[in-house]
Amino acid sequence: MREFTNPPLTLSPPVGGLADVVFERAQEDPLHISLGRKDDQGQWRDVTAAEFRDEVLALAKGLLARGIRFGDRVAIMSRTRYEWTLFDFALWTIGAQVVPIYPTSSAEQCFWMLYDAECSAAIVEHEDHAMTIASVIDRLPQLHQLWQLDLGAVQELYDAGAYIDDDVVHRHRQAVTPESTATIIYTSGTTGRPKGCVIAHSNFMSEADIVAEHMEPVFHSKKGDEASTLLFLPLAHVFGRMVEVTAIRHGIRFGHQPQMNAATLLPDLQAFKPTFILAVPYIFEKVFNASRRKAEKDGKAGPFEKAVEIAVKYADAVEAKAWGIGPGPSAGLRVQHQLFDKLVYSKLRAAMGGRIRNAISGGSAMDRRLGLFFAGAGVQIYEGYGLTESTAAATANPPERTRYGTVGQPIPGVTVHIADDGEIWLHGPNVFQGYLNNPKATDETLHDGWLATGDLGSLDEDGFLTITGRKKEILVTSGGKSVSPALLEERVRDHPLVNQCIVVGNDRPYIAALVTLDQEAVEHWLTMRGKPQMSPAQLVRDADLETEVRRSVVAANTLVSQAESIRTFRILAQPFTEEHGLLTPSLKLKRKAIENAYANEVEALYRA
Repeated sequence: MREFTNPPLTLSPPVGGLADVVFERAQEDPLHISLGRKDDQGQWRDVTAAEFRDEVLALAKGLLARGIRFGDRVAIMSRTRYEWTLFDFALWTIGAQVVPIYPTSSAEQCFWMLYDAECSAAIVEHEDHAMTIASVIDRLPQLHQLWQLDLGAVQELYDAGAYIDDDVVHRHRQAVTPESTATIIYTSGTTGRPKGCVIAHSNFMSEADIVAEHMEPVFHSKKGDEASTLLFLPLAHVFGRMVEVTAIRHGIRFGHQPQMNAATLLPDLQAFKPTFILAVPYIFEKVFNASRRKAEKDGKAGPFEKAVEIAVKYADAVEAKAWGIGPGPSAGLRVQHQLFDKLVYSKLRAAMGGRIRNAISGGSAMDRRLGLFFAGAGVQIYEGYGLTESTAAATANPPERTRYGTVGQPIPGVTVHIADDGEIWLHGPNVFQGYLNNPKATDETLHDGWLATGDLGSLDEDGFLTITGRKKEILVTSGGKSVSPALLEERVRDHPLVNQCIVVGNDRPYIAALVTLDQEAVEHWLTMRGKPQMSPAQLVRDADLETEVRRSVVAANTLVSQAESIRTFRILAQPFTEEHGLLTPSLKLKRKAIENAYANEVEALYRA
């Protein structure tokens, strides 16, 4: 199949702007719990619709008092926290445009985004961010104001705007139309300088309303309960912003968690008790691997692996029945599944807060087996696909029928087309307006409303999309063989000891790989085998560890032809990090930067 359209839902067309719903919900149901917010003692407290409306209104007044006007661009550089959402809706209330900046951005990255977007003001989280921007401020004559959240920026603006009448704010709000620009989100920049994606209020409203209507059953732990989610995705990324907008527009209680590491995330999941979560595959991989390590430490590695096997078989049988190609789980399988639900699966769900039965995953492809395991363990993961340019999700697995290993069908109102060269093209109300100040890139990407994604994929007979790679990442060996590295890299990464993998081989005689290690998993592996802890330099020379990694490479090679297989690999002592310019803020590999940084190691892979 080359093209598939999911008919649009019968939703009302977007009107006004994103902030209107804040005021409408407070008027209709002032006591509705809109958000959860941590107090100074670390306890979650509820924020009602009326309280949130009052805070947004007061902050909007302060912004007006400090000279922010309709159409002005204001940057936010922060981790995911309550104040970001507050500023988003206050700025949208007065018709300003928000420019998100990742909190890990370098000074030069900050300069480019602030300069290109001509930001007149910026909001930063703490002193380090302020110093980063201060180091380039002499080249930003248009930047007039800088507010710091940890120095009381919110209260300062509340006080500044106390004299302004409500009507002044509402006149600004009523001037916002669906076509008004809501935000300029800069791409991660895996190649070249980041481009500013212009996203209108209508793009976000359409996306949020379609996703909420289409995926509504996913939001609940059980029928009739109140939907809630803990947002730990970065709000600088379009995925996190889509969650924020959808939650506010559709009355989903949500809280903010600024750190994605398990040590801080898991306690907050247990305290907040969300009914569903949205995450990237990396999070689910970490939860799974942590569970496996705990089982091994407790001397229960065998039962855990058996529980994984049963979960995968059970979910696979359920999927087959849903598609009419199997009878469903056998009686024996159901009995085993019930046993392991008490012994293993219930504990995994409890670690995630106890109420989660559904999750949505995006950002990169998820391994089919991992998705089956979680489904068998009682947490159904609905994988989707989208870009900044499509205002997040363009496809998603539907609640009624999931096809593991795919990113689902187009969401309602969206068409997916596979071009002759395998590139995925998208069309729908969520497609962005173009790149800021970059008509050349806009013309290369937008074709009569069609978005050329740069991703490669295929559609099956039911319109389910499978991502197979990136056009710009296709490797061509010196023998003329074209190889998509994504499939190989994902399979190598399936090994619990592997953190990252990058496949190389462009203009080379064969395919090779650089591999980094998961330090926590390696420490556990050494302990369980009675080996002494080693330095990174010692680890890369350990024969047993090399054998383990080789197994992952052999497994990856079973997926491709001999000409496409990884012939050799090298284990690196250090992971690829964003701090060293080797990853984007959304954890994608910067391939050229990695190959340049490890040029000697790459050359060594091809020495006779």
